[in-house]
Amino acid sequence: MERKYNHRSRVKADLAAILRKSWYHLRLSVRHPARVPTWDAIVLTAASPEQAQLYEWQLKRAKRMGRIADSTVTLAVPDPHGQRIGSGAATLHAILELAKHYQQLSLESQCRNSQRKEPSPSFIDLIAKKHILLLHAGGDSKRVPWANPMGKVFLPLPYLAADDQDGPVPLLFDHILAIASCARQAFENEESKIFAGGMLTMTGDVLPCFDASTMVMPKDASCIVTVPITLDVASNHGVIVAAKSGISNDTYSINLVENLLQKPCLDELVRHQAILDDGRTLLDTGIIAVRGQAWLNLVKLACSSQSMISELLEKKKEASDHLSVALLNSFLYFHVPVSNTWKCMSLYEDLVAAWVPAKHEWLRSRPLGDELVNSLGEQEMFSYCACDLLFLHFGTSSEVLDHMSETGAGLVGRRHLCSIPATNVSDIAASAIILSSKIEPGVSIGEDSLIYDSFISGGIQIGSQSIVVGVNVPAASDMTEKVPFRFMLPDRHCFWEVPLVEHTERVIVYCGIHDNPKIPLSNGTFCGKPWRKVLDDLGIQDTDLWISENTLEKCLWNAKIFPILPYFEMLTLASWLMGLDNQRNETLRSSWKRSQRISLEELHKSINFPHMCLGSSNHQADLASGIVDACLNFGLLGRNLSQLCQEILQKESTGIEVCKGFLSHCPNLQAQNSAILPKSRAYQVHADLLRACGNEEMALETEQKVWASIADETASAVRYGFKENLAGSSSWFSIASNPGNTSGCCGESFHHRTVKIELPVRVDFVGGWSDTPPWSLERAGCVLNMAITLENSLPIGTVIEIEKGTGIFISDDVGNQLSIEELSSIALPFEISDPFRLVKSALLVTSVIHEKILQSVALRIRTWANVPRGSGLGTSSILAAAVVKGLLRITDGDESNENVTRLVLVLEQLMGTGGGWQDQIGGLYAGIKFTASFPGIPLRLQVIPLLASPQLIKELQQRLLVVFTGQVRLAHQVLHKVVTRYLQRDNLLVSSIKRLTELAKIAREALMSCDIDALGDIMLEAWRLHQELDPFCSNEFVDKLFAFCDHYCCGYKLVGAGGGGFALLLAKSAESAEELRHSLVNTSDFDVKIYDWKIFLEN
Repeated sequence: MERKYNHRSRVKADLAAILRKSWYHLRLSVRHPARVPTWDAIVLTAASPEQAQLYEWQLKRAKRMGRIADSTVTLAVPDPHGQRIGSGAATLHAILELAKHYQQLSLESQCRNSQRKEPSPSFIDLIAKKHILLLHAGGDSKRVPWANPMGKVFLPLPYLAADDQDGPVPLLFDHILAIASCARQAFENEESKIFAGGMLTMTGDVLPCFDASTMVMPKDASCIVTVPITLDVASNHGVIVAAKSGISNDTYSINLVENLLQKPCLDELVRHQAILDDGRTLLDTGIIAVRGQAWLNLVKLACSSQSMISELLEKKKEASDHLSVALLNSFLYFHVPVSNTWKCMSLYEDLVAAWVPAKHEWLRSRPLGDELVNSLGEQEMFSYCACDLLFLHFGTSSEVLDHMSETGAGLVGRRHLCSIPATNVSDIAASAIILSSKIEPGVSIGEDSLIYDSFISGGIQIGSQSIVVGVNVPAASDMTEKVPFRFMLPDRHCFWEVPLVEHTERVIVYCGIHDNPKIPLSNGTFCGKPWRKVLDDLGIQDTDLWISENTLEKCLWNAKIFPILPYFEMLTLASWLMGLDNQRNETLRSSWKRSQRISLEELHKSINFPHMCLGSSNHQADLASGIVDACLNFGLLGRNLSQLCQEILQKESTGIEVCKGFLSHCPNLQAQNSAILPKSRAYQVHADLLRACGNEEMALETEQKVWASIADETASAVRYGFKENLAGSSSWFSIASNPGNTSGCCGESFHHRTVKIELPVRVDFVGGWSDTPPWSLERAGCVLNMAITLENSLPIGTVIEIEKGTGIFISDDVGNQLSIEELSSIALPFEISDPFRLVKSALLVTSVIHEKILQSVALRIRTWANVPRGSGLGTSSILAAAVVKGLLRITDGDESNENVTRLVLVLEQLMGTGGGWQDQIGGLYAGIKFTASFPGIPLRLQVIPLLASPQLIKELQQRLLVVFTGQVRLAHQVLHKVVTRYLQRDNLLVSSIKRLTELAKIAREALMSCDIDALGDIMLEAWRLHQELDPFCSNEFVDKLFAFCDHYCCGYKLVGAGGGGFALLLAKSAESAEELRHSLVNTSDFDVKIYDWKIFLEN
């Protein structure tokens, strides 16, 4: 098919939707890698061993924060001997070091040693089966110099930060991991194949926003991701020339790569037929995937590349030694950087060219070109054009700010894990971004500025569109009140601090946002002003900055301009160097000239990375400690203290002592806020703090109090005085039944009586979990569900009889029987294994075991549920509703659906299974209904039946398949995890359930408009949210089933809490439903049962 790029391909991806989907997938793969495959290894390249050490610290942090799975091997690989070898050679070197790492891990596990330098053949085969993410992050970040100490890939990027207010500040690295986690799906898990692995290579300064889960990669080949781009942009980047024929649709195209162009002019683009039909060309995004045989060949080459890399380094040294100063000066005259005189092996020119036959002749003339062609040349390279890819480049400081204030402004969390003073003692712009920082009173921060990982004391003014990172401005205690210390950072400036090896002071560094440290003196700038003006204004010479006569390129990168002095002296000189202080020029100039000074280039080689990491960890711990302290002293425990304590514990010296100090608040928490703070939340905080302090035994004991409190709070919200009545007070009977009618069944004369209750099951479309205590006791809930029959019958029911005799006889549909003569034996707690604890709990909540009722009669109760165990159809709750309703009817109690719903809510707390109100409402009320709950005492429920048209009912029954997956699930196991996360105030969980309630409202409108396709989209989003709540709500079988059905369906989900049971499959049409039904019946891959069903519409 000929490649086409229609108008729709110009519409870029929805940044918010792509990132949210990618983050959802990342969290799922980390929490449940057995179900959602993750990377076997993540490797970062680094410029030096010291930078690699920093990257190792960041990788460990990412694991601790849940960004990387525990099973994933992580490795930071510096260029050999700290010498640049190019991205292509660095790729080979990284693969080689990873193979050595696996070999060393194997030897350590066997308690063996080896002197072998190169990986053995068995480890080459092992690596060939692995799925590797390689991230090139070894640059020196000259254009983003403030990110140089941390590594540009780890710069802060607070997209979606508000989704998890107590979590760490999202970094560029984290977002790259999220996108890459989706790309992992494109590597099929072909375990049966010999070489089933592959590698995805990305760059550390680009966030490619696209749905990587839809990537299609040819087997046994390499694949480069491209995007259509305008010709002016392409002239400064790499361009891919793709074949005219290939595979294409509205969102992507796959074509063979015919040629590679580097920064091509218009004539080159025309000559190589690189211009697309719409006038654009294909940009190389820097994302390269290799799989199958191509991956095996690359691994073999890498594992034998030690000598090649040594040869590269030797040739580089020889070339450097023979280059004359005159030749270098000629390069300088034409403004060509010295580094371009010797090209190392580039990934995007040399290595990639080996897979493109048109480049082989050129490549053979390059260093080690023959080896590349001979090893890799048999495989092909394809272009995967992601037509809607949004290419966010973080190449300059201004680009970083632009992506926060323009491209992704709506996604940016502008205040995250920070301490900010009141508005009447500070002046902080609403658009300023303050992350992991403490701001003292008396500080001013301008519009669109970024403050990260800093402490800013009073008297500091920061202009607009400025960047402040890693700064710790102490209080100026030695200043008199008459002359308070003040410092101003002008608009559009960067300001940061760096700890240096063998120095106690952190050096202060600064420059203009638009300064390019690489541009030579003649055209370069410092703090936004041309160098010549800077030198003239300050009265200094260029020899003061570039002292060595051997300095070939005089630029900001190598200018020795930053003094190393006591802190406030550095601040004073900073004002002078930035041109803000002209009153004492001679004094300041003399002070500056006498000082030891350092350049950005020297800084890059002298950073004290361990000190920087320790300082950052302690700073984060102090911020978290302040938040927890305020939460305990002044708040209502609305923050995730469990998560914050994990940050506090990173302060190894005092972290655990700080957490122990917080424990002293626990006895008074509930007493101080008893009117509004639930006991369950107070106990959960206590349990979290105990666990943070390492007291697991007491934490488990406290958790028992958590669940007991939930039961009490639920009962209290349903009926007043629950606890006292349950304990045996005779007034409890009046709660469940009408006191005036008790003589109808317990008088002296005997009346035989039989009651039969039959109920439908329920299927839920969206909103589940918002009905579950304690959420529904504290926040509004909304659920859309439907009552249905199965196989033309009401599957759940009970028969209750009053007969002569005494005691209670209970039986069920699987042959269990129980005779109870001593009614006092029905008492809490019930054993989990007790098959009749549901009926016993019903007897308690309805007060039927009250002595006046059964003093002269016997009660016989038979129950059945003709649905598979663990169905997810609300069977337990609906059966409880049937029994409660039957008991109330036979005792002339209040059997209204509203009363029964409330009592079942209490009953499930007594049983210890938890659960909410949606199941019993689903079975008690006919048809489709939208139910809302309103927290308070008592809990208020509003059931709104949807008046479904005959057309809607017909279409639903034609298109919706109700399928039993055969997978058994137990709702209470999932429920326990979700409720615990809610009580911990897990922000991601809270936002997910909020979204489910919103979707319930949207789904109601869609159904009433007969828009069943929209209902399908809502079901899909609801299913994603359910997996966000608990990744174990699905399994590999269900995932494969849904993947099989995806072609036929517009929506699908498991019903109830998930984990197995029944699935709803909403087909795209009635015809698609029949095709799907036929396919499921005839495939041997899925042993499922499709049930005939109808909406239950009777009252």
